[in-house]
Amino acid sequence: MPNARATHLTRRGVLAAGGALGLGAVLAACGDDNDAKSGGSDATKAAAKSGPWTFKDDRGTTVKLDKKPANIVAFTGVAAALFDYGVEVKGVFGPTKTKDGKPDVQAGDMDISKLTILGNEWGQFNIEKYAGLAPDVLVSTMFDTAGTLWYVPEESKDKILKLAPSFGVSVYDVQMPQPLQRMLALAESLGADVKSAKITEAKKKFETAAERLRKAAKARPEIKVLAGSASQDIFYVSGSNLSIDLEYFKALGVNIVEPSAKALKASGGWFENLSWENVDKYPADIIIMDDRTSTIQPADITEATWKKLPAVKAGQVIARTPEPILSYDKCAPILDRLAEAIENAKKVA
Repeated sequence: MPNARATHLTRRGVLAAGGALGLGAVLAACGDDNDAKSGGSDATKAAAKSGPWTFKDDRGTTVKLDKKPANIVAFTGVAAALFDYGVEVKGVFGPTKTKDGKPDVQAGDMDISKLTILGNEWGQFNIEKYAGLAPDVLVSTMFDTAGTLWYVPEESKDKILKLAPSFGVSVYDVQMPQPLQRMLALAESLGADVKSAKITEAKKKFETAAERLRKAAKARPEIKVLAGSASQDIFYVSGSNLSIDLEYFKALGVNIVEPSAKALKASGGWFENLSWENVDKYPADIIIMDDRTSTIQPADITEATWKKLPAVKAGQVIARTPEPILSYDKCAPILDRLAEAIENAKKVA
């Protein structure tokens, strides 16, 4: 689990993902889905003609439907990835809209005004709205081996998962290319033209960016990169295991700063908690900072100990995307950004 979720850990446990409404009323709202889904949209008509649809997810669960899903509900980041492949969803849950009404970083290029947002924050999921969408399938990522669907609330998951089949894409203890390939396969099964010029070019750019990062890391092995995340009272240092981006960076040769094994064990292997007084515990030449809206961004950190860090003083702090939108178009810039930082970094640690 990426380190910015520390505020969630007390609620759900280190490896967890993410009342009064009666399930009977929700199921009644769904009614006989045939009428609700046989409306006039071209996507729905096309799905009806597509014949049986099958997809095996990363839990090993095979979802079988009479037709290709038309009414898709997904975690925001998953929806954004599908959007890049030309597949649009009806509803989303997870960080979608910022407090000022703008798209969250995890919403990518989607027009959020056209989406039904079932929940924008941790623990939020409007079951009535979800049922009203007559969902064919629900899709999310998974940050554990237990098949926990990210941002599907534990306390209401049974009600939610009774309304439609679900499947999960694992982003736990794998390198970035694996979930990218899985998301592409999912998009293809949903009708995406994965051989289109746009997608082919995006994949080529990703491969080029990966090779650039590999070369940069090989040329500058002395450059230490620390993955951090900021909250009001705690600075989190992530280890290179478990997270899809950091595991891939390390595989490409990037010199990732590793927290102590004891500290990592306390968080299930994800990160070490540091007080702001001890933020200088691990020397680093580059700091890559969690870019999610739930975290404090570098420009807003006022702690004196932070400002004294060599990497901060040298201007060698860049964004990190712990929950990348799993399309090649969105992941290539992540690799290029780190490669450029390493290429131009001064040795300051």
